Amino acid sequence: MSATVVVGANWGDEGKGRIVDYLAGEAAASIRYQGGNNAGHTVVNEFGTFKLHQLPSGVFNPQCLPVLGPGMVISPEPLSREIAEVEAAGIKVNMVISDRATLCLPLHALEDALEEQRLGSKSYGSTKQGIAPCYGDRVMKKGILVGWLKQPEVLLERIQFWLDWKLPQLKALYPSFEFSQTAEEMTAWLLEVTKPWQDFICNVSVPLKALQAENKNLLLEAQLGAGRDLVYGEYPWTTSSNVISAYAGIGCGLPALRPERVIAVAKAFSSSVGTGTLITAMEEQDAFREMAGEFGAVTGRPRDMGYFDAVATRNGVDLQAATEVALTKIDCLTGMKDLKICVAYDGEHSENPIWPQTAQLAPVYETMPSWDEDITGCRTFDSLPAAAQQYVLRIEELMGVPVKMISVGPERDQMINR
Repeated sequence: MSATVVVGANWGDEGKGRIVDYLAGEAAASIRYQGGNNAGHTVVNEFGTFKLHQLPSGVFNPQCLPVLGPGMVISPEPLSREIAEVEAAGIKVNMVISDRATLCLPLHALEDALEEQRLGSKSYGSTKQGIAPCYGDRVMKKGILVGWLKQPEVLLERIQFWLDWKLPQLKALYPSFEFSQTAEEMTAWLLEVTKPWQDFICNVSVPLKALQAENKNLLLEAQLGAGRDLVYGEYPWTTSSNVISAYAGIGCGLPALRPERVIAVAKAFSSSVGTGTLITAMEEQDAFREMAGEFGAVTGRPRDMGYFDAVATRNGVDLQAATEVALTKIDCLTGMKDLKICVAYDGEHSENPIWPQTAQLAPVYETMPSWDEDITGCRTFDSLPAAAQQYVLRIEELMGVPVKMISVGPERDQMINR
């Protein structure tokens, strides 16, 4: 049995969904182990173009079991819609959902939006899907577990307990807060809206251990990237869960898992959506953003665009304990005359480059030769233009681990394996 974890080396949006979709053809299970409806993985295959938010990217392989792990927070109605959208494309969804995962409810999203409004200019750049309040409730032992959907009496009791605790706080903190739904109404709504996937709820450790016993391949999929990890990212502009590979076993339902392969996905340039620091930001980025299609999968917000940041990316590769790098969207660099890589930071605290948002740093660039040839049809490393090869090899040298996968386009076959 082998386990492969696909993680982000930067701030998210690196193209992990594209890598997972490519690898899922040889996987027995595709597993999401953290996060929720707050980010998206764009997958392009023979069925169409999909923006997945909660479903694992391996859902398109009928031989691959999609798994939503206990480390996730699950938004019920969006998950039902997502399943319906995939099935409308002719894909039969047959999956398992952890009974230990936490339900992320509309009240969480409302709380998230109210807090961003209260913070004003100091907001975190949240997607306002309720992820932080939901994880917060879980830590406070007030969370609503997915498994309780199969125990309606317990579900009602726990929702009432939660509302009795939650509502007075919200009313005190947010003057505009209004909420009239009762525990009985919320329970009835939940039981109705989750009907499409209630039969999938189980202890996911059981089927995963069975696949392990058969020496099957497991593919684990992270959301966001190392720079957004709750502990090791650019705090407080992080997500509310642990996105690094060390959490994969805990969040998937196999706490003792020791993955053999950890693929850190990085774009051939830098991008970031939300609040935080992008040290290598381009002065003129609008045209490049439009050409590269760099907009948030959930919010549609334009991403900040920058040159490849080898300092931040190497830090992400180290945090992820990556065995290799997958480099995506290198085709977007074709024709870029001002091509460069940030190889160091200059300024205060530059010796501690772990997304130092409080430091005033300047990027130290290394200029790279550019290329004009269309590389979207290349299928071997040697067929790439010499300048593109040099770009990849320099990144590989700076990362300290091999770049084994190079994406030259969104389609499944637009992948170079080294």
